[in-house]
Amino acid sequence: MSYLDAVRFQLKEACHLTGAAWAACLSSPPNAGHFLVSYRLRASCQKRLKAYLSNLRETIWNEGMGSRPKIRWKVFEEFACGQGRLYVFPSANGRVFLLVQAEGLETEALNLWRLVALGLTDEVPAAELIPDLQADIPYNTPRALESVLNSIFGVVPCQAGWLAVRSGELLLVQAQKNCPRCLHSTLSFDGNEFFARLRQSLQPIVLSRGDPGWELLPRRGMTEATSTWAAFPLVVGQRLIGVVTLWRETEFSLSELEHLSNWIARLASTVEIVVTFDEMSNHLRRLAMLNDFALTVSSAQGLEQIVRRVFAMLQRTFRTELVTLFLLSSDARILREYRNQSGGRVGVQSLPVTAGPLAEMVLDGKLLRLDDLPASGYPALHEDSRSALVVPLRYRGQVIGALDLENQEPAAFSVYDEHLMVVIASHLAGLVEYGRLREEAEARARNLGLIHEVVEQVIGLTDTNEVAQIAADLMAQYFAYELAAIALVDKDGQLNIAGIGGQAARVVQAGLHEMNSIRGGGISGRVLRTGVSALVSDVDQDKDYVPITDWEAGSEMCVALKDGERILGIIDVESRHKNAFTSIDLLTLESMAGILAGVITAAEQYQRLQTTIRQLRITQEELQARVEAQRLAESRLVQAAKLAAVGEMAAGIAHELNNPLTTVTGFVDLILQDLPPDDARRPDLEMVLREAHRARSVVRRLLDFSRQSESVRDRIDLNETINETISLMRHLIHTSGVQLHIRLDDSLPWVSADKNQLKQVFVNLFHNALQAMPQGGQMIVETFLSERGGRTWVAAAVSDTGVGIPPQDQERIFEPFFTTKSDRGGTGLGLSVTYGIVTNHGGTIEVESQPEKGSRFIVYLPV
Repeated sequence: MSYLDAVRFQLKEACHLTGAAWAACLSSPPNAGHFLVSYRLRASCQKRLKAYLSNLRETIWNEGMGSRPKIRWKVFEEFACGQGRLYVFPSANGRVFLLVQAEGLETEALNLWRLVALGLTDEVPAAELIPDLQADIPYNTPRALESVLNSIFGVVPCQAGWLAVRSGELLLVQAQKNCPRCLHSTLSFDGNEFFARLRQSLQPIVLSRGDPGWELLPRRGMTEATSTWAAFPLVVGQRLIGVVTLWRETEFSLSELEHLSNWIARLASTVEIVVTFDEMSNHLRRLAMLNDFALTVSSAQGLEQIVRRVFAMLQRTFRTELVTLFLLSSDARILREYRNQSGGRVGVQSLPVTAGPLAEMVLDGKLLRLDDLPASGYPALHEDSRSALVVPLRYRGQVIGALDLENQEPAAFSVYDEHLMVVIASHLAGLVEYGRLREEAEARARNLGLIHEVVEQVIGLTDTNEVAQIAADLMAQYFAYELAAIALVDKDGQLNIAGIGGQAARVVQAGLHEMNSIRGGGISGRVLRTGVSALVSDVDQDKDYVPITDWEAGSEMCVALKDGERILGIIDVESRHKNAFTSIDLLTLESMAGILAGVITAAEQYQRLQTTIRQLRITQEELQARVEAQRLAESRLVQAAKLAAVGEMAAGIAHELNNPLTTVTGFVDLILQDLPPDDARRPDLEMVLREAHRARSVVRRLLDFSRQSESVRDRIDLNETINETISLMRHLIHTSGVQLHIRLDDSLPWVSADKNQLKQVFVNLFHNALQAMPQGGQMIVETFLSERGGRTWVAAAVSDTGVGIPPQDQERIFEPFFTTKSDRGGTGLGLSVTYGIVTNHGGTIEVESQPEKGSRFIVYLPV
């Protein structure tokens, strides 16, 4: 490439970087108007420009743009070819200047054009001596500087050497020839007296072996045969911009040294242009990155999209794909790693925040720029990484993550890159935190919706086990849990599985069956005891974890079901994968547990309420029975009072009847004693006597019923008592049209009873049976032994085929004055008296009756 082609290319690159409309390189007065080279300058505009410059010739020259220019640049507003201003930049020797038209140039752009102008000359060097600065990538600093160094070696043969660019108080070796170990090394002016002297004098330094200070030279790359070492300053104006160091096995001649000095002096401007263009290109590229960050990254929706755009931006800017982002979860338990992958993809994985180099690097929050990564001791995240830049992400003073950039070249990142990444990281931290908060809010809203759906389907259930099983199934379905289990505390305080759902439900149920129980053990047991929720990212690291047969868990969440301070049970969720759950998942599970605890408590309270209601109903029935019994007792007391009054009346009547009956029987006996046996009146008198005796017997029974006298009990034969009663009633039975059947057990034992009272019992039962069969029928009288309640009883039964007793009246037939035969003369006293006599003897009386089929009264007396 020729010199003018190189200048044209410089004009092109400078126009692109600064946004200029066009640029031209011209010779200074008195040859003003001679165009050496231009870019984007139209022919019509060039003619107008020549005329304009002809008028300004003296002005430009007089204002200091001559052989010793006093100004760096000047602006002319009058030129009207195109839009914007006309800028004039003189060269270092004043014999060449640049014309640039632009709407407005910032300070960085002005400095760039000034540097281009300083490197211009009206002398075109020989083509073979000009370094090919345009090989491959223009202004790629290492390659361009290698071309410069190669051109020097073409002027004077040397054994080896290097070219270093000044950076503050340091020299950075950026090109080498035959000494690869010297590349990227750093030298300090203060650390070497020769470089310090070179900085002060700006004159070459030449040393030969054996000269004082030879041992102080940087000897890397030298051999035992090296005999001469020379250092040449790269000077622009009065500024030292770099150093070229050469050595060889023979000494330099004076002409070679002069030739080298002149050539290197001429190349100094070229070196500065190369370095400046590279720095300005990087600067503008990084400014473009900031602009890109503001426009594209800030508008990203969601954390993953933010990360993907940031990675693409950093990849373009720093020309490396080795980018990794670490973000801490909101509870600082999980470290999420986002790694740049091929094809623009982003790989994500979750790591536990444990004691390790990655965690230390992130949590320390230190800014690291590592020029030699393998020697630093820090872990390389990518293979073959030679340098790294680690920038912490801080939000409101708290470390929330770190951004790691790595490169396969050593010392790939500068201090400027470091400062730029601090700015990027500051903005990125805010975006990441905003994106994370947004995703967390969306996840919480989504989870609350799912919780609502779960609760909606269990809220009306009243069985706690049913609530647990349905909730476990729905949680596994809606939240995609591999295993969701709900365990409840029973009345004995033991923890038992009440519901289990998920793909692993069967396997875990079988494993728990083999283990017999989960009582008090494992992470769930700890949560049950303490009530503190557990989020375990790696169950192998938890000492309380109890493995289940055929189930390999990786991570686990467990929360308590609480009703106030009382723990009802636990909800346990597990996954085969480690780091499967986040703090948001735990918060969701705790919310679910709070609502389910209320549902389960309500179900328990409902069950207790139902039990209480049943007990109250039983108590109510008992109270009603007692009230009814009390009412019956009170009614019977009233009837007893009435009966007592009737008894008193009967006693008075019996007493009044007994006296005339005594008189009748007495006189009839006297008459019968006086009458001869064959007297025709004797049968009638004997009948009168019998009836009088019978009347006295009735009166006596009436007195027995009415008076409060103690009964006289004796050992009696129940069959004999029944036969005597039948004898008294046989005539009445016969005249009633009733057929009598007697079935008496001759093996009956004796009973202790008042014979007369028992006769009254059977008389009442016989009368009751006869009254139930007004049209005649069958009456059966039988006796037998019966075993009841572990005792032996003598039983007597009286059955009829009469009208029967309605069911609603069977409970009242033994009440005084209660009768179903009021239309047939019933008084309601017979069965009441019978009941009293039987119970007074320690026995019971029962009735079996069906309407229209008859009745059967059974009297049980103790043996």
